[in-house]
Amino acid sequence: MEAVKQGSAAIGLRSKTHVVLASVNKAQSELSSHQKKIFKADDHIGVAIAGLTADGRVLSRYMRSECINYSYTYESPLPVGRLVVQLADKAQLRIKVVGAGSYWLVAGMVRLVRYGYVENPVSSTAGFVLVVFRALNDNDISIVSLAVDVEMFRVCTQRSWKRPYGVGLLVAGLDESGAHLYYNCPSGNYFEYQAFAIGSRSQAAKTYMERRFESFVSSTREDLLKDALFALRETLQGEKLKSSICTVAVVGVGEAFHILDNETVQALIDAFEIVGEEVPAAEEGGAADEPAVDQGAPAEEGAAPMEI
Repeated sequence: MEAVKQGSAAIGLRSKTHVVLASVNKAQSELSSHQKKIFKADDHIGVAIAGLTADGRVLSRYMRSECINYSYTYESPLPVGRLVVQLADKAQLRIKVVGAGSYWLVAGMVRLVRYGYVENPVSSTAGFVLVVFRALNDNDISIVSLAVDVEMFRVCTQRSWKRPYGVGLLVAGLDESGAHLYYNCPSGNYFEYQAFAIGSRSQAAKTYMERRFESFVSSTREDLLKDALFALRETLQGEKLKSSICTVAVVGVGEAFHILDNETVQALIDAFEIVGEEVPAAEEGGAADEPAVDQGAPAEEGAAPMEI
C-alpha cells in the first residue's frame, strides 16, 4: 500500500457513456524518459497504475491475455467486472500443475475440497483432470501413469517468501451494462467508483472530484476531459500542467480505448486555462461596480477573521 501512496498520481472519472483516465508521468531527470503509466488491455478496457511499474506491466499483460482468450473462446468482449474479479483473485491464489502420479492427483483434490479451496472440483483444472481419470477407469482402460500433480499454494499476501503486488490499478472499461471504473488494491480488494484518484498527493484530486462528482453522470466527453485535467493539476502543488508530464486516455460508446497524443492534450490544457483566466476578470469588473465600503465604519460583531 505504501508503494501505491508514493507512486505518481493517477485518476479516473466516468459518465454514462465515457470513462477517462489520466496520470502524471514525470521523468526522473531531464536526460531520461518517463515510464508508461496507462496501458491498453483491449479495445474496451484500459488501466492506469500507481506504484511499482514493473508489477503494473505484469498485471496489464495478464489482463490482455485474459481478454484475448475470452474473445477467442466466446467471440465477444470480456465483461469488465469479470476481469476485475480475476485480477483480484490473482493477488491471492494461484494453481500450479506439474508432473507426478495419479495418487497425488487424488490426494491433491481431496486437500483442495477439504480446506475449501475448490468448491466445485469440476470447474477447476484439477477437476477436469479428475473427471478424465474417472472416465478412463469406467471404460476399463489401463492407466500406467497419469503425470499430473495438483499443488495448491498461497502466494503474494499469504506466504512469507512472497510479496504482494506493489501497484494499484484503476480499470476503466465499457461493456453491455455501461461504463465502469474499478480500483484494484494490492490486498486483493476491488471497488467500483464514479471517480477516484490514487498515488502521491491524490487527496487534492479527490477533494476536487468530491465537489463535482454528482455532475459526472451526465457529463459529456469534453467535460470529463476538462475535469480530469483540473483534478490532475491539483496533484502538482502549483507546478504548471503540461502535456509532457501527463497522459490522458478515454474509452466510450463508439470510441475504442486509446491514449490521446501530446498535441491534443496540450490543446485541451491551453483551452481550459484560457477559460479559467477569463472568469476572475469578469468577477473583478462586477466588483468594481459595487459601492465602496466606508473605511471608517466599525466592524460587525461576531465577524469571522479571514482564513489564511
